[in-house]
Amino acid sequence: MGILIRLVITAVSLWISTLVIDGIHLNAATTLGKVGTLLAVAVIFGIINAVLRPIVKTIGCGLYVLTLGLIALIVNGLLFLLVSWIAGQASLPFHVDNFWPSAVLGALLVGVVSWLLNMLVPDGGDD
Repeated sequence: MGILIRLVITAVSLWISTLVIDGIHLNAATTLGKVGTLLAVAVIFGIINAVLRPIVKTIGCGLYVLTLGLIALIVNGLLFLLVSWIAGQASLPFHVDNFWPSAVLGALLVGVVSWLLNMLVPDGGDD
């Protein structure tokens, strides 16, 4: 159940990013199409973050230390562009126009909104 809640939270975060940032587009015609697209992109986003983020952090550990973690903004933007590319390959109507500002700000916004929403949702260990 927790995975489904996190999936919905990520989908809501992605939806908010399409509303706030001009370079992120969701071009589905119907509301059901938009919801389905957001859920599918949230799955892609989750898989990318679960698989590639630890690898990138391990390989780029020195850059994280050297830049005091600011390289994470670039890494998150690149991973967000990768999500957009994979969504395009899967014929999903979700697109990020460019790296700066769309991908970097989009990844930052999705991260912050997801964090806030995850704080509001009770976790199983909160008892």
